[in-house]
Amino acid sequence: MSSKRPARQIALGALVLTTALSILYGLHYYIAKRLILDVGLPAPWNEIALSGLVILGLSLVAQPIFERWVRPPYARAIAWPASLWMGFAFLLLVGLAATDAALWLSGGVARAAGANPDLGGSATGIRAALVSLLAFGAGCWGVRAGLAPPAWVRQEFCLDRWPRSLDGFRIVQMSDIHIGPILGRTFAERLVARVNDCSPDLIVITGDLVDGGVRQLRDEVAPFSELRARHGVYFVTGNHDHYSGAHSWCEQAEALGMRVLRNSRTAIERDGAVFDLVGVDDHRGSHIGEDGREDLDAALGGRDESRAAVLLAHDPSTFKRASRMGIDLQLSGHTHGGQIWPFAFLVRLAIPFVAGRYQRHGAELYVSRGTGFWGPPMRLLAPSEITEITLRSGTPTGASRPESRPVERSRTA
Repeated sequence: MSSKRPARQIALGALVLTTALSILYGLHYYIAKRLILDVGLPAPWNEIALSGLVILGLSLVAQPIFERWVRPPYARAIAWPASLWMGFAFLLLVGLAATDAALWLSGGVARAAGANPDLGGSATGIRAALVSLLAFGAGCWGVRAGLAPPAWVRQEFCLDRWPRSLDGFRIVQMSDIHIGPILGRTFAERLVARVNDCSPDLIVITGDLVDGGVRQLRDEVAPFSELRARHGVYFVTGNHDHYSGAHSWCEQAEALGMRVLRNSRTAIERDGAVFDLVGVDDHRGSHIGEDGREDLDAALGGRDESRAAVLLAHDPSTFKRASRMGIDLQLSGHTHGGQIWPFAFLVRLAIPFVAGRYQRHGAELYVSRGTGFWGPPMRLLAPSEITEITLRSGTPTGASRPESRPVERSRTA
């Protein structure tokens, strides 16, 4: 049985890789068709443009390989152009698809009126230039926002079972930090200084701490050993932590002074009052190997249900089931709030909880937009955040109170 499982994983991996490469080729061909071939660029500009597009496409294939096996100072040489192209390509695809849809609709109206709906060469060139300029402008705006300091967002939750003697208990949440080829040690140092300045009761990191192996990123994450909170620092795995080797990263997190909750819980006590802090692995852990999978039954089973329970789960989809299992509050990330508009609409097709606050079955959920970024160093209408959560006893109520507390982010951090 054990020999069959790796074989199935290899077959599944090969299928996923083939599908991803096919999609990557198709999307780049679509961009080439609309922006180069249809426009009819003269030689040698058409050859130069097509060659550049091929190189940029190949950089997207090379980037995850470099990310996993090469140390950040060298990995950045491929990470920056690949990541920037990923963002600009997405914006180009959105613009081209939107204009194609508009032209198709207007063409139907033109055909109904007996007119010729086909675009002429000059109109095709104008469309290509307009879409390219808009994508470039939006991309530059997104890079500026992506490299800006994360906003400090304050949230207050009133929970029925929360001990009155713990009113005002403050948890600082960071999520989706994605330390890797682009965001590195300098970024980590500034996050640590900022969070410690808040003097929270508890610090939680709700997954996706890294993109890359421990060997490559050990020095980059070292500043997190300086995080300080009255009741400690806690970590749960995200899907990217599993991609990067969850077992090794959990050991490294423990070495940094964090307590890792893997389908387990711990009691947080103060002045005779207590609540359960619960953490689960990301459910994608089982897709990567046998090193972890979400197990709510193990994490919540047998606990004292008179206590309040705060659940740390990377993927907010966990809330669908956890909200029926007696938790009071779940803290999640994963979605990045969509990161680049209008990607949030696609995220919502798979995950109904994209960013902010939600309620189900008397339980509360908060979904962070993430503290770093993945892929493109861009944020478009979805700013990054560090979240300060204040807990009080009472009927669930309260609203967000965002406040920017700047910390500089190095462009090469």
